[in-house]
Amino acid sequence: MTSRLSAPLLMLSASLLFSMMGVCVKLASAYYSAGEIVLYRSLVGALFIGALTAVRGGSLRTQVPGMHFWRSTIGVLSLSLWFYSIGKLPLATAITLNYMSSVWMALFLIGGAVMFGAARVDSRLVATVLTGFIGVALVLQPTLDQDQFHGAFAGLLSGLGAALAYMQVTALGRVGEPEYRVVFYFSLGGIVAGACLMLTGGVHAHTPYGAALLLATGVLATVAQMMMTRAYAIGRALKNASLQYLGIAFSFIFGVVIFDDPVTLAAMAGMVLIIGAGVAATRLRQRSAPAAGESSTFES
Repeated sequence: MTSRLSAPLLMLSASLLFSMMGVCVKLASAYYSAGEIVLYRSLVGALFIGALTAVRGGSLRTQVPGMHFWRSTIGVLSLSLWFYSIGKLPLATAITLNYMSSVWMALFLIGGAVMFGAARVDSRLVATVLTGFIGVALVLQPTLDQDQFHGAFAGLLSGLGAALAYMQVTALGRVGEPEYRVVFYFSLGGIVAGACLMLTGGVHAHTPYGAALLLATGVLATVAQMMMTRAYAIGRALKNASLQYLGIAFSFIFGVVIFDDPVTLAAMAGMVLIIGAGVAATRLRQRSAPAAGESSTFES
């Protein structure tokens, strides 16, 4: 379904679609809880992938259910936190915090080096982590009210979860799991988690407008996720990661035009620092990792 497109075009398209999904999630958050949005987004994804797999003669049977379970658990938790933060923060801010995943992974590498007694820790990785967190401070600034603080904390945790999910999907790609199967089992996990969250958050009645937002969220997210997963499977990780950060620019434009989000020099400088730190962290990881061509995706 995505095999005819080049990796850069897949990443560019996926970044735009994820940003459009963020718009739908922010609009839908006025009518639904984060759990409901996760449920319906995942339900649409599972039905979409299931139908497409049946038409194209693929198989959803897997030999590594345990790996899918952990990827889905981590990914769905990250997704729920991200949707919550989108409802509480300016759109570009929520997207930026989720895109901190590359910086979190650099921090994991530093921690691993310390734990396993490496002779020295790469100072460049330390610099990328510090730069990323300075960027976060500039984006958030010390002016958050209580609701925004909760959204900001959820956004940071969503980026941490996305980093863990990224590594798990890379492992799934290495054992030969195709992108549609990874997305399908992730969607199943989202259905279960969303249903559980709805038990505590309540169920809201549908309107044609609300239902359309939920449907659009599911379709946009599923197509974008498959495009991104395919791009990482056939392209170079550094180039993909660099193009992926265009999602912040798209979200910034949507936020200003649609939601009248404020434009501040500090926030824009923070976004630039986070983007630079993420790209640098990806480049440094690539130098110590196998050549690209492995399947991975960063979105939860």
